[in-house]
Amino acid sequence: MTSAMSVRSAADGEQTAAGRTASAKTVSRGAVPSATAGHSKRIARAGKRGPSAVPYFFVGPFVVAFVVFILVPLGMAIWDSLFAVKRSGLGFGGGGREARFVGLNNYIEALHNQAFMSGFGRMLLFGVVQVPVMLGLSLLFALLIDSSLVRFKKTAQVMVFLPYAVPSVVAALLWGFLYQPGVSPIVKGLKAIGVNADFLAPGTVLWSAANITTWVYVGVNMVIIFSSLQSIPHDLYEAARIDGASEFRIAWSIKIPMVLPSLLVTLFMSIVGTIQLFNEPTVLRSITANVSSDFTPMMSVLNTTMTMKNQNMGSAMSIIVAVVAFVLSALVALAQRRKKD
Repeated sequence: MTSAMSVRSAADGEQTAAGRTASAKTVSRGAVPSATAGHSKRIARAGKRGPSAVPYFFVGPFVVAFVVFILVPLGMAIWDSLFAVKRSGLGFGGGGREARFVGLNNYIEALHNQAFMSGFGRMLLFGVVQVPVMLGLSLLFALLIDSSLVRFKKTAQVMVFLPYAVPSVVAALLWGFLYQPGVSPIVKGLKAIGVNADFLAPGTVLWSAANITTWVYVGVNMVIIFSSLQSIPHDLYEAARIDGASEFRIAWSIKIPMVLPSLLVTLFMSIVGTIQLFNEPTVLRSITANVSSDFTPMMSVLNTTMTMKNQNMGSAMSIIVAVVAFVLSALVALAQRRKKD
């Protein structure tokens, strides 16, 4: 009887093992594919619902603002520039005003406007001198703060950046006080040592405005360049020092080439700012007669539109300024792309 029970127990064990093997095969062959199939069905259902609206929710405000504040005014300016107002009567209440389509006549007249084109000449001269000086100072300050020569780096950054916190109009007012011969401590100090300086003379007032712009914007450009310097691996500096390179050689051969993309970004912003030069000469115009109402292209646009009440001509001038800004910006962007390639 004992042997019979042992035989039966062995048989039951074999059946149990066979059942476990079969269930394992079922799981390996059926359960996993069914789970994978269910996951695929969920992905398919999610794909049928279409793309999520979340990205459009974040991009939407920018698109609306761009259309309302950029494209619509630009389209209106282009439309107004194609017309001219013709007045009839003697201007004593009789007659009227009629807008007539003139095509490109406003653009042709604007390009033949001596005051408007002289403003472009001053703007180009301003940019050719002021932009390189400003970017050179920004690069110099960034390299000095990044080097081991400056101990209190955070304090130095704040001191250089602080003028940017002053609005450009307020900065122009402050420097205008320092330029006036009667009250300027700078003029009085130079006169005490035998130097007669007139910062508001016809030949120097443009560079007085350039000094204000440089003083305001050196700091923000320095921060951009300094941030780019912080992203350079310090292993390159250590390897150069092991090879015997001096700090000047490291700055010239490693740091400056590595921050060229940031320099191109600051150059792009500086060119756009030069084309839009308005605040500094407008403030200086209130303290000197050597700054005319058409001193810069933007001042000429305002004078034509508001003082001369010629909105159509002002629109044509603004479009010309926008085209010049676009061309110069495109040249800088093309140079940046070639540098990356």
